[in-house]
Amino acid sequence: MSHSLGVFFLVALSLLLANTPFLTQRLLGIVKVIKPKSLGLRLLELIFFYGLVGGVGLFLEQAYGQIAPQGWEFYAITGTLFVTLAFPGFVYRYLLKHNN
Repeated sequence: MSHSLGVFFLVALSLLLANTPFLTQRLLGIVKVIKPKSLGLRLLELIFFYGLVGGVGLFLEQAYGQIAPQGWEFYAITGTLFVTLAFPGFVYRYLLKHNN
């Protein structure tokens, strides 16, 4: 996999996983739950998916060469980017009116 393809894959995976907690009622997109998920549970899922995407990014970085050291700034920026990518799913779940 080339560098640019790896970056595209990581951004697409981030967009998909950032919106998954808001687009489905299943826990982690897999396990069916009895009651509707609360916002707190959705945020915990979002944190889990952020870690998962970070692990995939770390794996890709290791595959391409040496891993660069990261400070708190890196995690602050990537965390806010992940939350920003989750905004369409949040809008769909909580701000749009649904006919039920």
